[in-house]
Amino acid sequence: MSGGGFFSPLTMILKDSKLDGGNYVDWKRKLNIVLAAEGYKYVLTDPCPVIGRNSTDEERQAEAEWKNVDEMARCYMLASMSDVLQSKHEHTPTAYDIDVSLRTMFADKSRPARQEAFKAIMTTRMAEGASVLEHMLKMIAYFEEAKVLGATIDAESQVDMVLETLPDSYSQFKLNYNMNKLEMNLVELMKELQAT
Repeated sequence: MSGGGFFSPLTMILKDSKLDGGNYVDWKRKLNIVLAAEGYKYVLTDPCPVIGRNSTDEERQAEAEWKNVDEMARCYMLASMSDVLQSKHEHTPTAYDIDVSLRTMFADKSRPARQEAFKAIMTTRMAEGASVLEHMLKMIAYFEEAKVLGATIDAESQVDMVLETLPDSYSQFKLNYNMNKLEMNLVELMKELQAT
């Protein structure tokens, strides 16, 4: 955990884009960046450790730490919302619960936006001679947008989709990738493509 405190430079990212509903995708992407940088993002996916009478000191410490981190994540989320959304969620018990509520309000109802994100992924093609770095960053942004809107595309499928967007000059790379049954994530693929 960075322990940078609530007024760290990272909070400026959220301050400049308060969630008002129409900007959910951008807000969520920026929130994920801030929570990951601060070491708080895990409370959106990992449940609070359950302790009982026979729990060890380490288990009790893990629960206390999770609750502290969750409270910080809640504060980041609430502070970066419009007043109306803030008042709706101020008594929501965990950051995870706030996340689910917002997803239900905005992401789950943005089927057209999700379809647009998929359309961008499926129709984008890298022009011959264009920067592979710029192309990869654009594709990664499309995948992230689709994810924020509730889509699930596994890492292997993302790589397969990117390979299909490359121009003919990368046909040897694609052939080697498939014949050698290579496995990469998007960042590794980006490095390999830049080296090609």
